[in-house]
Amino acid sequence: MMSAYLNAANSFKADIAIDLGTANTIVIKRGAGVVFEEPTICCFAAGGRKRPLVAAGTAASQMAGRLTDNLRIARPLRGGVLSDIEAGREMLRYAVRANRGWPGSRLSALIGVPADATQAERSALKTVAHDAGIRKVELLPEPLLAAIGVGLDITQPRGRMLVDCGAGTTEVAVISLASICLSKSVRIGGDTLEEGIADHLHLRHRFHIGPHAAEGLKREAIRLLEEGGEAGRVTVRGQNLATGLPETLELPCSELLVVFERHLKEIVSTITAALAETPPELSQDIFEDGIVVTGGASMVNLLKKLITKATGLEVRSPDQPLNSVAAGLEKLLEEAWGRS
Repeated sequence: MMSAYLNAANSFKADIAIDLGTANTIVIKRGAGVVFEEPTICCFAAGGRKRPLVAAGTAASQMAGRLTDNLRIARPLRGGVLSDIEAGREMLRYAVRANRGWPGSRLSALIGVPADATQAERSALKTVAHDAGIRKVELLPEPLLAAIGVGLDITQPRGRMLVDCGAGTTEVAVISLASICLSKSVRIGGDTLEEGIADHLHLRHRFHIGPHAAEGLKREAIRLLEEGGEAGRVTVRGQNLATGLPETLELPCSELLVVFERHLKEIVSTITAALAETPPELSQDIFEDGIVVTGGASMVNLLKKLITKATGLEVRSPDQPLNSVAAGLEKLLEEAWGRS
């Protein structure tokens, strides 16, 4: 048995597939695999009704935090959904034009979208894709794509719970017979965790750091916590707001652990809420098989421990947990053409 989504994907025969993520945009071309992977970010000239695009992707990311007053950084997505129409259109246009040899205005694409995206959000994404030069668009739910991408057999009459932790949102889905039976999401991800770290330093230490520094601090603190517990210490460079001067701040990992746990517990609460609403037969399947976690946070043992502590269930990650949505898109893209 195949869901309507997968039937549509198999009959659509798209030229490309796009994972438009909060952090990164990935484009897959039929027969060639991933042909584009860059940060989802744009830089515009400031002022005026029509703001010219200055840079997008990697080039714009390198400019973030180093701009003059006549430039503005824009991120197309917030919380996993499109929040800046202009930036979304320019990002997709940049990603499409980065590769030559595609059929111009005849281009068709599969694009991932959060399972709980509203009709207005779906319509906005389709409009942006059309404006970027993509004639035909088929939207597919990202939890289903992630499950396909990590190799779960979702076509069986068996309940499986997948937790996909992205940069801007975390989606929890119960899947059976190639359909999403239940889904919940929380606007917590890698980016929001970094924002939480920056806010913590601002409020407690009157110390300001940028997004790149927050990301580096998060990665280093998680590494030390998982290697040696709470005894480690991390350093970060930023601005002392009391003096206005650049400075280096040293912190115990135990202090950041509190920030991590506060954010990760929101993900755990979403998982327990989903389990509470899952029908008994599907719950039994999940009890036997455990929970699959994908995305960047799937590599954080702290999250797995918190989930197991709250649910009593085994938590596992696939061998390649990153870019699982893109992997699912690639499989569907090739499968559709393989059926012709």
